[in-house]
Amino acid sequence: MTVAASATSICITNNKATTIAIGGVGEDSRLVSSSLPASSASFSSSSTSSFRFGLSSSIPSTPLLTIPTCAASRLHPLRLPPPRRCFASMDSGEFPSLYPLHQCKTIYVVRHAQGIHNVEGDKNYKAYMSPEYFDAHLTPLGWQQVDNLRKHVHTSGLLNRIELVVTSPLLRTMQTAVGVFGGDGYTDRMDTLPLMLANAGNSRRAAISSLNCPPIVALELCREHLGVHPCDKRRSISEYQCLFPAIDFSLIASDEDTLWKANVRETKEEVAARGMNFMKWLLSRKEKEIAVVTHSGFLFHTLSAFGNDCHSSVKKEIAQHFANCELRSMVLVDKSMIGSDSSPINYPGKIPSGLDLPSDLAAEKNLENGKT
Repeated sequence: MTVAASATSICITNNKATTIAIGGVGEDSRLVSSSLPASSASFSSSSTSSFRFGLSSSIPSTPLLTIPTCAASRLHPLRLPPPRRCFASMDSGEFPSLYPLHQCKTIYVVRHAQGIHNVEGDKNYKAYMSPEYFDAHLTPLGWQQVDNLRKHVHTSGLLNRIELVVTSPLLRTMQTAVGVFGGDGYTDRMDTLPLMLANAGNSRRAAISSLNCPPIVALELCREHLGVHPCDKRRSISEYQCLFPAIDFSLIASDEDTLWKANVRETKEEVAARGMNFMKWLLSRKEKEIAVVTHSGFLFHTLSAFGNDCHSSVKKEIAQHFANCELRSMVLVDKSMIGSDSSPINYPGKIPSGLDLPSDLAAEKNLENGKT
């Protein structure tokens, strides 16, 4: 709440508090607002014909303002006009946002390419319940989608900027991750493991090299909606390690899939909460540009929680469903200082040191000295 006061007018920029009454001197001197609960405001009068208005102690660091009362012997209701927009509030989406660059990360979000479950699932949702699609792999069309995104990533120069690739530990996402961001064709050599073995997961593809590409790490937090659907159940990590030798599985605690339940489906709220934990994990990483290969349901429920402080069209763009093998770039802002990286670009200045007091601060200092 923002309060502006003078001897003749009071403006309270709050959506609720639009009617107040101003009392006279003494015990009748008070401010009344039926829109504000007693717990959110405190008032006091004094012999100097003024009272103080401020938020309660439940809202920390809120200043109290001294407002002169009208010289009247009784309460006079005053109807204020609708609240005026105030530059003190910058979270409405009407103003640009500004954040330190080192508190931001660029993430390149990718939904996996077409899987065998997508083909039948688009025709009949019940197909997702079929054990036939356990840990679904990519279709031949899905691999064509991978090839096209790979070309885009290379020709745009994006591959050279990505420092880390994070993938859901399911067959279709790992196939997409290594196909898009992996190295060129693998040749047998003793000192380097391939990202993917030939024909891994019925891919009918040659082995993929781990050379000249960013590291790829598997993480449970960005898995698809857990439970009930066999296509979203993973294999054992030991089996994956044989198929994808150069993917890092060290962040996955259990070899077997203990998260997927045959008769319990994650709620949308649980998926969103897991997604928020994933975003916090990304912020804790040292890398600044990260690619994420994950799933449609996970992305929709996670990203729908963002953009409430933006224009409606921006929020819509953030949360709209991903197509197979679609890539979107986004900026993830660390508002809560989850990461503690210092900027490698910022320069402290004052080297060598010297007097550099700005004129506005000098003016304030002069006023302070004049008061003393």
